[in-house]
Amino acid sequence: MKIKNIFLSATILASTVIANAQELPYQEPPKEIKEIALAKLSPIIDFSEDYKWMLQLERAPYYSVSELAQPELRLAGIRINPETFSESRQRGYVGVTLVNMETKLERVIEGFPDQSIILNINWSPQSDKIIFFVKEGDGVYLYQCITTDNKAVKLSNRKINACFGTSLFWINNNEILTLAIPENIGNAPVGSTVPQGAIVQENSGKAQAARTYQDLLKNKFDESLFDYYFTSEIIKINNQGSLSTGIKGVITSVSLSPNKELLFVEKTHKPYSYIVPISNFPTTLSVTDINGKLIKTIAEIPLVITAMGYDTTSPYPRNFGWRPDKPATLFWTEAQDNGDPKKNKTEYADIIYQQTFPFTDVKKEVVKTKLRSYGVQWGNDSLALITESSAATRLVKTSCFKPGSDKDPVPLFEFSRDDNYNNPGRPHVVKNQYDKYVLYTNKKNNQLLLLSDGASPEGNMPYLSLYDITKKKNTILWRCKAPYYETISRIKDPVKLEIITARQSITEPVNFFIRQIKSNKVKQLTNFPNPYPSMKGVSKEQIRYKREDGVDLTATVYLPAGYSKEKDGRLPVIMWAYPREYKSASDTAQVRGSKYTFTSISYGSPIFWVKKGYCVMDNVEMPIVGGNGVEPNDNFTEQLVMNAEAAAKVIHEMGVGDTSRLAVGGHSYGAFMTANLLVHTNLFKAGIARSGAYNRTLTPFGFQAETRTYWQAPEVYNAMSPFMYADKLNGALLLIHGELDNNSGTFPIQSERFFQALKGHGATVRYVVLPLESHGYSAKENILHMLYETDSWLEKYVK
Repeated sequence: MKIKNIFLSATILASTVIANAQELPYQEPPKEIKEIALAKLSPIIDFSEDYKWMLQLERAPYYSVSELAQPELRLAGIRINPETFSESRQRGYVGVTLVNMETKLERVIEGFPDQSIILNINWSPQSDKIIFFVKEGDGVYLYQCITTDNKAVKLSNRKINACFGTSLFWINNNEILTLAIPENIGNAPVGSTVPQGAIVQENSGKAQAARTYQDLLKNKFDESLFDYYFTSEIIKINNQGSLSTGIKGVITSVSLSPNKELLFVEKTHKPYSYIVPISNFPTTLSVTDINGKLIKTIAEIPLVITAMGYDTTSPYPRNFGWRPDKPATLFWTEAQDNGDPKKNKTEYADIIYQQTFPFTDVKKEVVKTKLRSYGVQWGNDSLALITESSAATRLVKTSCFKPGSDKDPVPLFEFSRDDNYNNPGRPHVVKNQYDKYVLYTNKKNNQLLLLSDGASPEGNMPYLSLYDITKKKNTILWRCKAPYYETISRIKDPVKLEIITARQSITEPVNFFIRQIKSNKVKQLTNFPNPYPSMKGVSKEQIRYKREDGVDLTATVYLPAGYSKEKDGRLPVIMWAYPREYKSASDTAQVRGSKYTFTSISYGSPIFWVKKGYCVMDNVEMPIVGGNGVEPNDNFTEQLVMNAEAAAKVIHEMGVGDTSRLAVGGHSYGAFMTANLLVHTNLFKAGIARSGAYNRTLTPFGFQAETRTYWQAPEVYNAMSPFMYADKLNGALLLIHGELDNNSGTFPIQSERFFQALKGHGATVRYVVLPLESHGYSAKENILHMLYETDSWLEKYVK
């Protein structure tokens, strides 16, 4: 009864005033931390389809708090800037350099307005033009640059509606389709400060469990704002101007048929929901011609609230798309168990159907799956791949089939989702005559090119292989070699086996190369410098060790430049981690990542503190293992403690870590982990918990991989909630949370209530709210202050 009262009171109260709270002016961390945090990063690289051109996209710096303070609407699970009809807090790019791949000549593209942000780019089919989505002060516009020039020119004065992101389709090399704000839209709705009535929600005896979501619609005024800002129309744009197709509404998705003659349009409509986001709203699915004339309404999907549990899905048709190998054929998936395999036992979980223009014939079965279908990779009339999976068992199965054939698919690969060692990789795709991506295969349709992460006991060593479907034989054609970590960015020519790779090492940042596999010739394309020169000499090592029950673990250890354990002795230690659930101990034990990667330091990284004389243990594995009928979370706390004890033991045995000066930290589920370790062990002097959840009764319909509800497993929810053990905190806990956290389950009230509980029991705790921040942080002032708070806490309670 006590727990039930906690749950009810916490959900009724939306916020709380913290006693003795104060507004502290923004502070900055020490110089060595600030320098790394503000380092200019290498640009993002993008290649034209004909590989004659390369774009270097300069990443936008951090926002300022004043930019975060700009108007923002939070509607139906999406946050937008109402002044620009676009998603808010988009980083984008602030500069573009066009590079001729043959001559290496670089040209900076000019013509973008000052203070504008480039949200997205799109190459024309002939690779001679680039379209840019550019956010200016009053909206998002399209700009075009011809590759023979270095000037970007505004293509149209029509403002783009980018509330759902950016969409663009090439009808031909000179004409495009996109979503625009309707003309003559008028002024935005104005709400009254006087309520017009009560807000009522009702349920008529039907179970409709839903996880906790942020930013939902709350009233009729929110609905009117949602309609105003999310309504768009599909327009055509060419060099002569723009033309409306007449297709208008809250368009959530649009796609162009391979023959460029039809549009598949998804529109959401009322009645809207106040308990789930837009992805669950009622939807009308239809096909029109390129000029907007309705061909057929394909389906009407009502409000969807899926059942709780593994492998549940919508009971209605889902995952619609155009077959890329056909002129105008739609395909989709239908659950045969009404979307709930626990309640409805069926031989086949899903069937994929198709229907061809003019969509008057009966739908035809393409393939059926015994597990839940997770997508088709189309090749041609003779070959396609179907992937099916079970969330309950983690099994992933890929089979090949002949579309429309009565023969059962032929299994190719079968492995656990957590078993990276046996994951063969993803098939290479190429563009066909319709400019759509399809499987690359030989004329006999019995060979595929596979790109693999190359997971192994030595870490990830990516490779390219030739897979023989008939013989089920995999032949490696190329594999990266130590001391480098090299991934395939593009396959430039699958016949000549010419690839573009991104290569890095412990001391070298990512740079791009062209490799000719057959002749083993290599040509470097970029030469980006190390953005962190002050990190020179810092050592990095991936270590392996075991926990008490024999499960193998790994972590990455960083030590200060010039450190000698004989001379300098043991160092204070920071462990940074994020727990993950597994179904088997063997999968848990696999080595993940690579020991040859360059150390890229994001704002949330613990690696900053190696510059302050700490031993940093990053990516410390915290597996929670289930299996044999036991769910991973059934003994979450016991396994978490074993993981932490094993990490503390190994760093002590290495002779570099001082286990009397240990700190632990993490973000989100890592923050949840941190709080649990401080209430269930006395290993740590301090903890850093950023944007976490601490009372699982406030997420009663599931969290992370937990699909049971609070009422089905109350003992699990209670045991996993550090809030319930607020009187048992050991060490000093720093809680940090974004004021406007948008993540499902990590409402700021989680940190507010936990702080109050800890304070009430005399714990050493500090609660820092970062103004205007979401689940991830983006303002320069807030990020520097967060680093200052973390550094001060570690210096005071650990070092």
